[in-house]
Amino acid sequence: MVSTAYKFMRYDKVKSIGIIIGIVISIFLIGQQAGIFSFLTGLMGGLISNSRQDIGQIWVVDNITRNANELAMLDESIVLELRSIEGVQNTYPVVVAGASMKFSNGKIAPVIMIGSEAPHFVAGPEPDRIIDGDLLSLNDDGAVSAEFFDQSVYDYPVVKGTRVEINGKSAIIKVQTRDARGFGGSFVYTTISKARYYMSMPASKVNAVAVSLMPGYSVDQVVKEINNTIYGIRAWNSETLRKTTVRYITISSNIGTSIGSLVVFAIISGFFIIGLTLYSTAIDRVKDYGTLKAMGATNSYITRLILTQAFLYAITGFLIALVLLEGFRLGVSNAGLLISFSFGEYLILFLLTVFISVGSSLFFSIRTINNVEPASVFRG
Repeated sequence: MVSTAYKFMRYDKVKSIGIIIGIVISIFLIGQQAGIFSFLTGLMGGLISNSRQDIGQIWVVDNITRNANELAMLDESIVLELRSIEGVQNTYPVVVAGASMKFSNGKIAPVIMIGSEAPHFVAGPEPDRIIDGDLLSLNDDGAVSAEFFDQSVYDYPVVKGTRVEINGKSAIIKVQTRDARGFGGSFVYTTISKARYYMSMPASKVNAVAVSLMPGYSVDQVVKEINNTIYGIRAWNSETLRKTTVRYITISSNIGTSIGSLVVFAIISGFFIIGLTLYSTAIDRVKDYGTLKAMGATNSYITRLILTQAFLYAITGFLIALVLLEGFRLGVSNAGLLISFSFGEYLILFLLTVFISVGSSLFFSIRTINNVEPASVFRG
């Protein structure tokens, strides 16, 4: 069966190449857009995902917040009040606010300052995201962090030891992070006191409180207890807050609609372009299929033969698209666009490839060939 299908594919190499190219283009576009969307959603929840979720399993914010990138101010008394809740082991104040960073060449860039208490730095950065410097060096006078991939945004090197101004006040980069980024701007980490200093923020205010749990208590249990006890705030499982933030931004910014429409368009266009090409190929070979029927081949055999061709096209196109996607992923990684595909995502792409190729052959080609009469071979 496979040998016969391959012979049919070789008969018209130009159309076979066209079918494979159509599959490659469709799957590459789908994979590319899915990868970019995954990268963007990672940035959307960056404030939470770059924090020490192993320490702060719960985040407490004001009661109307659905987007962790837009945090209102809370009174710092909440930090102590939360420690009275059953199951709470410790609480960590967090401040997050926008600022501007100025470099010696006059370049000014907007940044988001994130401050939390040493030595844990529960708001981040995670130790495994630090590529230069020591986390505890953020305790030094004027010490802040900078992100490696934001150098292109700053148009200025942000290596350890670089002196900058934040809101007109002197600072020095003591820590360089890699891929500790967010959706709203460049992250700059420091201690909570210095963050307040640079942003002229009252010492009595915080933007969020991270909560660690006592052993034996579940996150959901303590979240419910906090929300039932303290008025005007809302406690979140940190991962739930991250997902809610991603969902909120995706819907409100129409990013999901834009990328989703491109993916749907790639699937539909691939389905019809490949299907019509397969149909044209089948029409060109109608006498060959008729000959097979005259020799005793059943419609079931013809169907399996066409589906085998479609499956071979799918495998070939998918493998080529896979190579191109990997090349794209490696090519953009140097620019900071870090895209990765899990085995499950590759499996979904393969199933989409099979759907486009095999589904279009079922829709366009097989019904036509099954209606071919064996006697048509001997006419004209």
